[in-house]
Amino acid sequence: MALVQTPGVELGRKAPDFKLLGVDGLHYSLANCSKKNGLLVMFICNHCPYVKAILPRLIQDVQALEAQSIGCVAISSNDPTDYPEDSYENMQKIAKTMGFSFPYLFDESQAVAKAYGAVCTPDFFGYNTNLELQYRGRLDESGIKPAPADAKRELVEAMLMIAKTGKGPQNQLASQGCSIKWRF
Repeated sequence: MALVQTPGVELGRKAPDFKLLGVDGLHYSLANCSKKNGLLVMFICNHCPYVKAILPRLIQDVQALEAQSIGCVAISSNDPTDYPEDSYENMQKIAKTMGFSFPYLFDESQAVAKAYGAVCTPDFFGYNTNLELQYRGRLDESGIKPAPADAKRELVEAMLMIAKTGKGPQNQLASQGCSIKWRF
């Protein structure tokens, strides 16, 4: 497990479109994931200890964002050949077990991760109503272990700011996690 940090923010970059299969058997696009106050695109997977550490808080925070008309979608781009825990079938199981309220999509070709420039799990991309990138930071201070319950909710605060003003915070701390498992 190699620790990877996300690169700096390319503010204003438009969200790349996608059409991916969800764990519910439906196909989702950028247009039907976006909501009136913006969109959060999350690259996650099932096996990564960094994702496992934040998953309960992430689910709670996504529910708070959805209540504010911010769309949220999770995408797994890992190659399940060497990481069978990240297979489509296992994605279905984790989404059901954890009660995901958001679409969980399989990027089997990995083209969507490449289009976004995703590098690790978790990797967060926060967009305003014009689908312009305004946040590329972390969920909170969690690492391989969950942050304390009173940790600042950096992602939620950033997305609420984006929903209100159209702009993200000036200071953004990079997300960190396992590298995306690319096909070679």
